[in-house]
Amino acid sequence: MQFMVTAWDDKDPGAPERRKAARPAHLDGIGELKTAGNFIAGGAILDDAGNMIGSTVYVEFDSREDLDAWLNRDPYVTGGVWKDISVHPVRLAFRD
Repeated sequence: MQFMVTAWDDKDPGAPERRKAARPAHLDGIGELKTAGNFIAGGAILDDAGNMIGSTVYVEFDSREDLDAWLNRDPYVTGGVWKDISVHPVRLAFRD
């Protein structure tokens, strides 16, 4: 199953620093997802000034439970970066 994850960062003043601190571990985890064949595409959502304020991720997992297990251990979740997360099943037109 393919999913679109949209995750907005918390809006408190410490959120950008938490994102910066968690980013290396988050990207390491995304690399592991890519190696395992789960990661399709993704990146940061930017505000008009170019600051990261959230993320979008397209992933493929066998089930929603598997996706939730990944989310629950992602450093952006455990580190308090992502606060408003929505997940929707999708069917992408093209995949590498």
